[in-house]
Amino acid sequence: MGIRKDIEIDGQMVTFKASAAIPRIYRLKFQRDIYKDLAVLEKSIGDGKEESSNLDMFSLEMFENIAFIMAKHADPSIPDTPEEWLDNFNTFSIYQVLPQLIELWGLNVKTDVEAKKNFVRQSVK
Repeated sequence: MGIRKDIEIDGQMVTFKASAAIPRIYRLKFQRDIYKDLAVLEKSIGDGKEESSNLDMFSLEMFENIAFIMAKHADPSIPDTPEEWLDNFNTFSIYQVLPQLIELWGLNVKTDVEAKKNFVRQSVK
C-alpha cells in the first residue's frame, strides 16, 4: 500500500512512495532514523528559500538518501545506490523537491494515524 507522488526532477517525472516500510528500509540501508532526519531537514530548510536556509553538506546527503529510498520503494528497477540513481540527473534544487517529500511523508503518517484510530474504534465496539 502506501502513498505515491510524482515529482519532476531535472525534467523527468520521478515517482516516490511513502509507507510504513520506509523507516525500516531507511534504517537498514543507512543505520539512521528517518523521523529524526526529516525533522532536521524540515527545520534546516526553513521557509523553503535558499537565502534563509541552514542546509549543510550533511543535510544534503540526508536529503539524497531519503529521496533515493522513497524513489526505490516506488520503483525497484532504479539503481541500487543513491550515487547511481543521482547519476540519472543533472542538477536540481533541493528547495523544490524536499518540501514535496516532506508533504508526502506527512500524508503517509496522517493516513496511518487515521487508520489506527478507525481500528481502535472498531475493536472497542
